[in-house]
Amino acid sequence: MPETHTGAVDPVAVAGWLDSLGIEHKAPLRFTRIGLGQSNLTYLLTDAAGRRWVLRRPPLGHLLASAHDVVREARIMAALEATAVPAPRILGVGTDPALAEVPLVLMEFVDGQVIDTMDVIRSLTPRRRRAIALSLVRTLAQIHAVDIAAVGLTELASHKPYAQRQLKRWGGQWEQSKTRELPALDDLTRRLVAAIPEQREITLVHGDFHLRNIIADRDSGDLVGALDWELSTLGEPLADMGSLLAYWTEPGEDTGGDFPASSLPGFPTRAEMAEVYLAETGRDPAALRYWHVFGLWKLAVIAEGVMRRAMDEPENKAPAGTPTVERVDAVVRQATAVADAAGI
Repeated sequence: MPETHTGAVDPVAVAGWLDSLGIEHKAPLRFTRIGLGQSNLTYLLTDAAGRRWVLRRPPLGHLLASAHDVVREARIMAALEATAVPAPRILGVGTDPALAEVPLVLMEFVDGQVIDTMDVIRSLTPRRRRAIALSLVRTLAQIHAVDIAAVGLTELASHKPYAQRQLKRWGGQWEQSKTRELPALDDLTRRLVAAIPEQREITLVHGDFHLRNIIADRDSGDLVGALDWELSTLGEPLADMGSLLAYWTEPGEDTGGDFPASSLPGFPTRAEMAEVYLAETGRDPAALRYWHVFGLWKLAVIAEGVMRRAMDEPENKAPAGTPTVERVDAVVRQATAVADAAGI
C-alpha cells in the first residue's frame, strides 16, 4: 500500500493534533491508504510503538458543498457509541485549517477481517461465510432499532416521505447519466411510483450497507465494525434491506459485477436473508419486496452513471472494471422479474 503524500495529510500537524487530543504516540507516524473506496480517503495511522488508528478525510480536488462530509459522518458514528451498533469509536474531529485544508476524523482501529475482495471471500469456509452473512442482517436490524431521539439524530435529515424523495433523486440521476434509451427501466420507474407502500416509521438508514463495508470477527464471524456512514440518513429502514438483497447475487446470476461474493457456497439465499431480517424486526414482507425492486432499480441507475462517466472520461474507469450495458440490462431484467412476482 502506498504511503500518503503531503497534499493529503501533514504528519507534523497530525502529531500535534494527537497531542492536543491527549493521545499517546511515538514518532515517526506512518500513513497507509486502506480500503477500496474512491470517495472519502481512509488511512491506517501507525506509530513507532505499533499503535494503530484510522484517519479519514475528504478526497483530493474540488468538492461539492454537501459531498464527502466527514464531520457529519463522524457525528453519526459518535452518536452510535452507546448503542448496540458496532461503529468504530470517534476519537477526534479536526476542523482547524492549521491542521489540514479539509476536516480530518480520527477513529479507533477495529481489528478484524475486512471482506472486500474475492480472494478474501474464497479463503473463508462455507460456515464462516454463513456466519458473516447472518450477522450482517442482524446488525442491519440493530441499526434500524436505534432510538434516533435518544442519540440526538432527530434532525439529521428530512422526515418527508422517503420513497418519493429517493425516486425523484435517482430518477433525475438516470435522466442526466443514461447512455441510451431503456424502456424497461422507464417502465420500472412508473411501476415503483405507482406502488409506493405506506411509510410507517422513520429510522436511521445506513445507505450503503453490504459485505465490503463491514469488519468481521476472525473467529466467530460476528460483525465488529460497520463502516462508511457517509450516505446515512433518516427514512425507510426496508430500503437498506432491499439494497442489501439487490447486491446479494445468487449462483447462476450475472448481476454481481466484479464482486459476486454471495454466490459462493455457504452464503444464505436472499429468501433466507429476508426471513432473518423480518423475524428480527417484524416488518412487512410485501413492503420489503417493493424495496428489493427499488434496490435493483437504483443499482441499475448507479451502474449506468459509472458507465457514462467512464465513457465521457476514460480516466474515471475503476481498476476493478466498469459496469457494462449487459450488466445494467441484467439488473433491470432481474428487477422486472421481482416486480412481476410481487405484483408491483
